[in-house]
Amino acid sequence: MNKANAKGIALIIAAFVFAVYLGYSNYQEKKRLQKDKAELSKEIEQLNQSIAKNNQIIADNEQSKRELENQSLERQERINEQLKNNDCANQFVPVSVSNSLYNRAKSLRQSTDTSKFTQ
Repeated sequence: MNKANAKGIALIIAAFVFAVYLGYSNYQEKKRLQKDKAELSKEIEQLNQSIAKNNQIIADNEQSKRELENQSLERQERINEQLKNNDCANQFVPVSVSNSLYNRAKSLRQSTDTSKFTQ
């Protein structure tokens, strides 16, 4: 064999080794990417389940809020009906008492206001 043939064979062997190295490296990278993709898909699914659960809690809370508001309105209507024929219903209520009742009702309504949490 002459030197030119030996150099050519060595170059072919080096190219083959380099190609095998690149192929193996790409194979390992592909496996790593598939593993990362599977982990991210699992995390996305868990987040979607958490979102669905939280949305259900919000919907349940909104339903409870509406039911409580309806009950409150019904009770207020019954109280108003009962007070129609009551002599004290037409009498003056001191400002301090009416302000106190108003502020208490206002604070109760604000504490049940969920609209600021869902934005």
